[in-house]
Amino acid sequence: NMENHRFFKAIKGEEVDQIPIWLFRQAGPYLPEYNKYKRENNVSFLDIIRSPEHSSQVAMQPLERYGLDAAILFSDILTI
Repeated sequence: NMENHRFFKAIKGEEVDQIPIWLFRQAGPYLPEYNKYKRENNVSFLDIIRSPEHSSQVAMQPLERYGLDAAILFSDILTI
């Protein structure tokens, strides 16, 4: 239930068991799973950012690797 997720409880000012964390990260070659995903799906960076499916898969990689609480997707100058 997302309503009871630590991140959402914290942003609503409710008590949580620990402070949620998130990490600013550029999608990029430092994660082996990112490179593997690009290879296996035959996609480029632009393919990834233009596809909700690919973007969500890549966004979840650091959460799964590091046990983070949330991913925040944004568009930056690279997509202009």
